[in-house]
Amino acid sequence: MNTSHSTTTSIAPEFLRRFDVPGPRYTSYPTADRFVEAFGSEDYSGALEMRRSGTAAQAQPLSVYIHIPFCESVCYYCACNKIVTRQHGRATGYLRYLEREMELHLDRLGHQLPVSQLHLGGGSPTFLSDAELGELMAMLRRGFQLLPGGEFSIEIDPRTVSPERLAFIADLGFKRVSFGVQDFDPAVQRAVHRLQPVSQVFDLMASARQIGFESINVDLIYGLPLQTPTSFARTLDQVVELRPDRIALYGYAHLPERFKPQRRIVAEQLPSGAAKLEMLARAIEVFGAAGYVYVGMDHFALPDDALAVAKRQGRLHRNFQGYSTQADCDLIALGVSAIGRVGATYSQNAKTMEAYCDALDQGRLPVVRGLALTRDDLLRRSVIMALMCQGELAFESIELAYLVDFPSYFSAELDALASLEEQGLVELDERHIRVTSTGWYVVRAIAMVFDRFLRADANRNRFSRII
Repeated sequence: MNTSHSTTTSIAPEFLRRFDVPGPRYTSYPTADRFVEAFGSEDYSGALEMRRSGTAAQAQPLSVYIHIPFCESVCYYCACNKIVTRQHGRATGYLRYLEREMELHLDRLGHQLPVSQLHLGGGSPTFLSDAELGELMAMLRRGFQLLPGGEFSIEIDPRTVSPERLAFIADLGFKRVSFGVQDFDPAVQRAVHRLQPVSQVFDLMASARQIGFESINVDLIYGLPLQTPTSFARTLDQVVELRPDRIALYGYAHLPERFKPQRRIVAEQLPSGAAKLEMLARAIEVFGAAGYVYVGMDHFALPDDALAVAKRQGRLHRNFQGYSTQADCDLIALGVSAIGRVGATYSQNAKTMEAYCDALDQGRLPVVRGLALTRDDLLRRSVIMALMCQGELAFESIELAYLVDFPSYFSAELDALASLEEQGLVELDERHIRVTSTGWYVVRAIAMVFDRFLRADANRNRFSRII
C-alpha cells in the first residue's frame, strides 16, 4: 500500500489550474454516459438470474441503493433526478412501486439474501414521513437479510429533520448520515434557493453525536453564485468547528443546458475559475490543518473514521455512491433513475416517474439502458479502480487475472504516463505504477489515461471538471 498520500498537504492554485479540465468521476468504468438502450429489462433479468445460479455470487453480500426523488423545494445548483412537490401523498404511491420492483428482483434473485450496504439517496429521502421510512425499512427486511455491522446510510436535508427524527432514523438501523450543507453564507444560500440557518445544522450535528451515529458526513460545494474565497473561508472554519467525521467537497458544474434548475442561477454571479481554485486550495489547507485525511476525489475524513482507516489499510473501494469501505459487490438499485451493477453489467432505471411506473404496471423491471462489459472493459476497470482506491498498481495482479502482458497491452498508456511522471504525479518502474502524494489530488487525470473511450472522444464537456 502506498502510504505517501495518506495525509493532507497544501496544494498551490497554480498546480490545480493545470488540471482544471473536464473528466469522469469514475464511480464506474465504463462511465454511465456509455450506457446503451440496447441493454434493457430482459438483459438485466438475465444478469439477476445468472447471479442466482452462481454459488460464489450467492454467498457474497449485496449492496442496495434506493432513490427517493422527492424534494419540497428546488435548489438551483441541483443536477440530481428529482421531483419538486409539497404533495407528500405522492410518496405513498411511490413506496408501492418500490415494493413491486423489489419483488421482481426477489423473484429472480431469491429471498433473504445478505445485504452489507444500504444507501438512501435522492432527492431528499427525509421527504418521507417517519411512518413511510419505517414502512420502507420493514419492506427491505422482509425481502433481504440486513446484516449486523452493515453500512446503512441516508442523506439528510437539515431543513426536514428534528433531533427526534434523527433518533427515529437511528432506531431504524441507519448508522451513517450525510447532511447537505453546501455553504453557510446566507447570501449564497439565497442565490441557490436553499436557506438553512447555521444554528440549525449545529444543533442537529450535536443531536446526531448524542444519538451515536457511527459516521456523520457534511456535503459542501465550491463555485456557487456569490461565493468568494473570503466567504467560503468562513464556511470552512464553521465546518471545522462542526468537526464531522467526513467531508465531501464538490466543485459546482454549471450546465444549464442540461439541468433546468440551474437556469435560475445568475451566471454573472458565479466566481471566476481562479477564485474556485483558490477556494479548493484553501479547503485542502484548512482541512489538513484540522487533522483530516484526504481520502481522494473530494473526500476528507478524520483519521479514525472507517473511510480513512480503509484508505490506510488499502481496503478502499469505489461504487456509484463514491468511496466505500465495503468490498466490491453487486449493487441492486431501486427507484426512478437508479443505477445498479450485477455481475459484468450496469443498468439504469427509467428517469421519469411515468416510464418507471408504466414498466412496473406491466410486470417488467424498469431498466431502460445499461451495458454488458467486455473483457477489455473489465480489465481497464480493474486498473482504474486500483489507481483510484489504492493509489498503486502491480502489473502482476492484472496479468494473472486477465492473462495479458501489461507493458505490451498498455504500451500507449505507459508512454502517456511518462509525462505525468515528469510532473511528479506518478512513479513508474518496470512492474508498478504508484500515485504520489501530489498526484493523489488529481487522480482522475491519472485514471483518464486508461480510459479507451476518452482517447477516441473529443467531446469531454459533458463531464464535470476534475478540479
